[in-house]
Amino acid sequence: MDFLAQAASIENEMIRTRRMIHQKPELSYHEEETAKLVAEKLESFGVKVKPGVGGTGVLGILEGRKKGKVVALRADMDALPVGEMVDVEFRSKVKGVMHACGHDAHVAMLLGAARLLAAHRDDLYGTVKFMFQPAEEHGGRGGALPMIEDGVMRDPKVDFVFGLHIESNLRSGEFGVKEGAIMAAPDTFRVRIIGRGGHGSAPHKTVDPIYIAAQVILAIQGVSSRMIDPMRPFVVSVGAVHSGTKENIIPDEALLEGTIRTLDEATRKRAKAKVAEVVKGICRAFGARAEVEFERDAYPVTVNDVKATEGAVRVLKKIPGARVKKIEAVLGGEDFSRFLQKAPGAFYFLGTNNPAKGCVYPIHSSRFKVDEDVLKFGAASLAMLAYEFGNPKGPS
Repeated sequence: MDFLAQAASIENEMIRTRRMIHQKPELSYHEEETAKLVAEKLESFGVKVKPGVGGTGVLGILEGRKKGKVVALRADMDALPVGEMVDVEFRSKVKGVMHACGHDAHVAMLLGAARLLAAHRDDLYGTVKFMFQPAEEHGGRGGALPMIEDGVMRDPKVDFVFGLHIESNLRSGEFGVKEGAIMAAPDTFRVRIIGRGGHGSAPHKTVDPIYIAAQVILAIQGVSSRMIDPMRPFVVSVGAVHSGTKENIIPDEALLEGTIRTLDEATRKRAKAKVAEVVKGICRAFGARAEVEFERDAYPVTVNDVKATEGAVRVLKKIPGARVKKIEAVLGGEDFSRFLQKAPGAFYFLGTNNPAKGCVYPIHSSRFKVDEDVLKFGAASLAMLAYEFGNPKGPS
């Protein structure tokens, strides 16, 4: 079945849908208009719709005429607090909010896949669940966990789950796949350094939290270089420093915020413990007190099932003209990881890098731009995965 040709026939509709969503981006947990659009589209395809799943999430259910497996497909819906600097006619109409991570394209592609599969209900094995998820960008509790708690992976139980993400480091139309760990666990930390303020002319009478913060920032880099196996990918970065009000006042406190990225749970546990240990040790040495907090419910490592990934590669290679590339893991985080803890499956990437169209900036950039020519490839790939993995014999 040539799903790519069929996706090409609805390409203009997918582009229109993507642009509608792009113009009205919504932040995590506030995807009301996007969810409404999704529900209306699914209903028009003849897909059963369950709104309000996990908050603003939407679940579509399509039952094939033939007995088979249950396959879930996921797209995230939320935007980012980024002011758009891309000069396009459909640029964001919401000040300071932008679809800078391609979630608008994800929604459009999954809606495209839903339409394609609904048109082949008579030939379809099993059941397909279309999961339109809120709050992927939240980083803590996120949107996948609330949807799981609301039962999206049950009744009927999901046998396989797949997710797709736009990627600016891959050429347009190129698929990036990896078995095993493909994305990191992103652990946010906050450090409050409690010292004793005073006049800037007499630092010896204070416990300077800014000076101590500087020592902490330098020292925690030693966790990656001296305390973690160098063969284990690990990053620790401080992204925010808050302290002080005036040049001649040494403040009482300093606040640091940062992130730890790891690709396995053992390294994750050790890294968090060592960062906390070093921070407290440095502060104690200078007479300050440290409070170290890690984000609760942070996303786990995204781990692709080996057999499901191998099957997915075979399916993707059937797409006419498809380029399937084995990639290295990336240290970005993804709460699709939570779905993969409930069922085997794979998370994969679709390239959108096209210098001729100015599609070269990374995700989360105010200048990020999607090459809309890839939407048909994404829709076709999702439809094919659901079609072939729904077959009781599995993908050929």
